[in-house]
Amino acid sequence: MSKVVIFGGAGGIGAVASKTVSATDDFDEVVIADLRGELAADVAQSLDHPNARGVSVDATSHESLLEAMGQATVVCNCIGPFYRFGEPILRAAIEAGVNYVDVCDDLDATEKQLELDEAAKKSGICAVVGLGNSPGLANLLAKFGSDELLDECHSVDIMHIHGGEPEEGPAVIKHRIHAMVNDVPLFIDSKFETVRLLEDSGQRYVEEVEFRDVGTYPVYPYPHPETITLPKYLKGLTRATNRGVVFPISYFNYTMEIVREGLAKLDSSTPKSEYPIDDWVDKILSKREEFLSEAGIEGPKGCLKIVLGGLKDGEVHKFVFSVSSSADGAGAGTGIPAGLGAILLARGKISGRGVFPPEGVVSPIEALALASELLPKLKFGGSSGSVDFPLHVEHILPSGYSEEIPLGF
Repeated sequence: MSKVVIFGGAGGIGAVASKTVSATDDFDEVVIADLRGELAADVAQSLDHPNARGVSVDATSHESLLEAMGQATVVCNCIGPFYRFGEPILRAAIEAGVNYVDVCDDLDATEKQLELDEAAKKSGICAVVGLGNSPGLANLLAKFGSDELLDECHSVDIMHIHGGEPEEGPAVIKHRIHAMVNDVPLFIDSKFETVRLLEDSGQRYVEEVEFRDVGTYPVYPYPHPETITLPKYLKGLTRATNRGVVFPISYFNYTMEIVREGLAKLDSSTPKSEYPIDDWVDKILSKREEFLSEAGIEGPKGCLKIVLGGLKDGEVHKFVFSVSSSADGAGAGTGIPAGLGAILLARGKISGRGVFPPEGVVSPIEALALASELLPKLKFGGSSGSVDFPLHVEHILPSGYSEEIPLGF
């Protein structure tokens, strides 16, 4: 009897992960666990699965987490912000002895989770942290390119953009603020350099980037964990960066202005009466529709772009991966990889013991093959059509000539 529990399954990302795991017959039972029990039940009812059900869970309660994990084969955690919930939910999974996957994109949370490696080994579980879009798909594409397309991979530059989703929750805004105020480690010339998005150190790395199917936007240093994990698993790597942005740029700039003025503080030790973070989050969200309307944004779009550089046959080559998303935007781009990870764990295709980033234990070819198999079955955004794997790969030769290359999985 196999059972998957999707924490945060009533949210935008969790609902997509729930739909993804329900597209196969790998799980006899699918449990949607969310603080909002009624919404969890609604999501469960919408799934094409005979044994899907919703339950209410309080992620701040260790006992509530353990109860929800009872008899589970795999836990898929989509509850953010991860700097708050990543470590405690993983600790509960370790105690319960349940394999685990999440979409953690907070650097500090990832560092704390990786420190639980020995505890996970003793419990006999495999935990894959950060299997979303960035991190997640970005790590796997970098690993694939390094292993299959280059003889030596020297640089990985990860860039991402999204915007226009039907809605954003407070956890998304808090994660964005968290990214703006925390240290960002960049791996440059085989050494770590710490910058901050809003300071001069970070502004040096702001660059205008053309994103397939989205447009040209500036990208800013982001504290996503690929920069600290890829150098460990991609031997010979001398550069790893992660930069991103949200559109419309006016909305992103508005958030930056509030954070730059020191108005939105995430430090839980600061008295709420002095820095009412929830009030500022509400204020940011209240302006979102206005910014979307002024920019003429009518729906979600996104793109993950990874540029790999290195040697092939003794010459310098580059490979540019672009993964476009629409319909459900960031929810689909992040939730689908998490669902794939849960399926691969259930199938025994991810068999390590301990806590790993995606590139440390997930086969890129197996994950991409499963994505190609399932995406035509998944329908998002109310569309009656299927979704193909939106991966495009450009090969830039030493001469500067570029060609798009097909990848079959």
